[in-house]
Amino acid sequence: MADHHDDQTARPTTGAPDLADLQHWTWVMGRAQQMMMEQGLGLMQAGQTPDSASPFASPALLQQTQDYWRDNLALWQRFVDPAAAVPPPPQSEGDARDKRFKAAAWRDDPYFDWIRRSYNLIADHMLRGVDALDGVPEKQKEQLRFAARGLVDAMSPSNFPMTNPEVVEKTIETRGQNLLDGLRNMLADIGKGQLTHTSEGAFEVGRNLAMTPGKVVKRTALYELIQYTPTTERVLATPLVIFPPWINRFYILDLTPEKSFIRWAVEQGITVFMVSWKSADASMKDVIWDDYVAAQVEAVDTIRALLDVPSVHTIGYCVAGTTLAATLALLAARDEADKVASATFFTAQVDFARAGELQNFVTEEQLALIGALSPQGFLDGRYMAATFNLLRGRDLIWNYVTNNYLLGSDYTPFDLLHWNGDTTNLPSKWHLSYLTDLYRDNLLVQPGAMSVAGEALDLTRVTTPAYVQAGREDHIAPADSVWKITQLFRGPLRFVLAGSGHIAGVVNPPAAGKYQYWTNESGAQSLADFVAGATETRGSWWPDWIVWLRDRGDDEVAAEGARHPGEGALPALGEAPGDYVRAR
Repeated sequence: MADHHDDQTARPTTGAPDLADLQHWTWVMGRAQQMMMEQGLGLMQAGQTPDSASPFASPALLQQTQDYWRDNLALWQRFVDPAAAVPPPPQSEGDARDKRFKAAAWRDDPYFDWIRRSYNLIADHMLRGVDALDGVPEKQKEQLRFAARGLVDAMSPSNFPMTNPEVVEKTIETRGQNLLDGLRNMLADIGKGQLTHTSEGAFEVGRNLAMTPGKVVKRTALYELIQYTPTTERVLATPLVIFPPWINRFYILDLTPEKSFIRWAVEQGITVFMVSWKSADASMKDVIWDDYVAAQVEAVDTIRALLDVPSVHTIGYCVAGTTLAATLALLAARDEADKVASATFFTAQVDFARAGELQNFVTEEQLALIGALSPQGFLDGRYMAATFNLLRGRDLIWNYVTNNYLLGSDYTPFDLLHWNGDTTNLPSKWHLSYLTDLYRDNLLVQPGAMSVAGEALDLTRVTTPAYVQAGREDHIAPADSVWKITQLFRGPLRFVLAGSGHIAGVVNPPAAGKYQYWTNESGAQSLADFVAGATETRGSWWPDWIVWLRDRGDDEVAAEGARHPGEGALPALGEAPGDYVRAR
C-alpha cells in the first residue's frame, strides 16, 4: 500500500525548490541584501565607523567592505538574471580541491551553485577583513584569524541538511533513514563524549596494532620499558630508545605491520626499546616535567646497564622531543652528555615563539579552564583530543558531521584515526606548567630560565649529534619552529624537511612510496635558505636516517643474550605492547 511518502520520489533529486519556495526565499534574501546594503552604504558614505579610534575604522577595512558589497551584488545578479550578469571569476585552485563541494550539484544546480558561491564569498571576505584590521597586535590578530577560520568552517552549507544537495538527495532516496542513522551516530558520540572517526572494533592493540614482538622489561609508576625481539643475527652495538609523546599512545610508531617504524628499525639491525607512558590518574597529580626528564635519564641508564654499553641512541617525538632536549641539557650540565650517542627529533619544538595554532589556546581563560577541568589532578584526554580536532576542524570535525551525522554513512576503518581517538589523560600540574613555561613564556630557550632537578638548563651547551625532522605541512609543530633547534644546539646536526604533516610526515614507510623529503648540505642559516637550496628526494626519509645513524658508529654485535628481551638481567614482565597502552 502506498503511503504519504510516495509522492516525494517524484521531486527532483537535486533538491531544488519549487516556484513558490523560490519566490519566497528570493524575497527573504533580497530583503536581507537590502538591509546589509543600507548598512554598508552608510559606512562607506561616512568614511569611518562611529568610533574613529576603532580598528574597524581603518581605510583598508572600509575598502574591504566596499569590495564585499560589490562582489555580493555581482553574485546576486548572476543568480536572478544569469543572461545579463558578468561571468563569474575562474575557480581558484583551493576551490577546485575543496572536498566539501565535490558533488556535481554544487555547480550544475543554479540554486546550490549560488549557495556555494555565496558561502565562499562571505568566507573570503571574513578572513580578509581580519587582515585589514589596523592597530591590532599580531598575536591578537592571529587569534582572530583562527576564530574566523573556525567560524567559516562551521557555517559551511555542507554542514546543514537543507543546503547540502547530497544530503537532500540521500534523504529523499532513503526516506529519511540517513538522518535516523546519523542521529544514532551522533547520540553515541554524545554518550561517550568524543567524536568517532573510524569504525568501532576494527582495530585492537595487540591484535592488528602494536604487533611487533617484544617484552616489557621494566615498569615504574610513570612508564613501561619495552624491548623488541631482534630479527637479524647481528645488531648495531649501540641500541636505540624511543620516547613517544605521553599525550598519545606510543603505537603511532607501531601501527599495522606495514606502517610500523619500530618493526622497520628492528629489521635494520637495531636493538630497539620503547617507553610506553602511563595514562595519568589521580595518583599522578603531583607529576611535573622534571619527572618526565628523570624518566628519560633513567631509561637511558637502564639500557646502558642491561646491555653493558657506554651510550644509546635516542628518539624524541613531539613533546617528548622537547623533553629530550631538556634531558640533553641536563646531562650536559652534569658532564654526562656521553651517555647519549645521538638524538633524533620527530617534529619537536624547543623555541615556542612561532609554535603555531596551539598558541591560540594558551590564554588566561583557557588556563583557568584547564584547572577547573582537572579537580582530581589529571586532565581527561578527550579535552586534548577535541583541541587537536579543532586545529583541523574541516577534516576532523565537519567532515564527520556531514558524512556520519547527515548522510548516515558507516565509518571507514582507519588505523591512524583509531590511534587518534585512543586518548590519554595528562597530569594537570605538568600540563599547566608546560603551557605557561613553554608556549606562553618560552623559557626553555633562555639559558638558566628553567631548571630540572636543581640544574639550570642551557640548550646551547648541547653538543650531542642530532637529526632533526620537520613536517612541511605540520600545523602542530610548524617547520619554521622546529628549525629553531638548529640555531641552539652546538653539535653536528642534520635537518630534514619531510612532506606532509605531524603524523603522516613521520609515519611514512619506504615501501609506501609516498611523499618526499628535502635535504641541504650547504649549511643554510634559515629555513627559507634551506628550502631555496634543498634537494628533493621522493619517498620516505627513513633510509636517510638509518644511513645517518650508522655514520655515528656501525660496530655490530651478535644478537644474543641480553639483546633478546628477558634473557639479560631484567626479566620479562609481560609481552609487548604491555599493560599501560591498554589502560583507560
